[in-house]
Amino acid sequence: MIDDVPEEPSKSFYIFGRDVAQIPCFRNSFLYGISGGIGVGVLAFLGTSRPHLATHIGFGSFFCGTIVYWMACRYQWSARRFEQQQLREAMRRQAMYEGTKVERELDIKSA
Repeated sequence: MIDDVPEEPSKSFYIFGRDVAQIPCFRNSFLYGISGGIGVGVLAFLGTSRPHLATHIGFGSFFCGTIVYWMACRYQWSARRFEQQQLREAMRRQAMYEGTKVERELDIKSA
């Protein structure tokens, strides 16, 4: 038989008592920020051959890229969540009004 080995619980990273794996957009924002910062830093070094300046440019692009992607992702996430809440409420109302006089009146108005 197959040995039943209990799965090891995933180790999460906590900041201020909050699991960052549960924060929407956190992972992607940091991955894009890190990769963009490294790429821009390397290109700055290749262009200027000044490691101190390239480090500053790389870190600045990491910071700006992370913040910009975070804001864009969170905006899209909030818009999607709002639309889902509206749809959930509309579906609840539809189920409540189904087969009643109110549904027929709404069908006449929407036609």
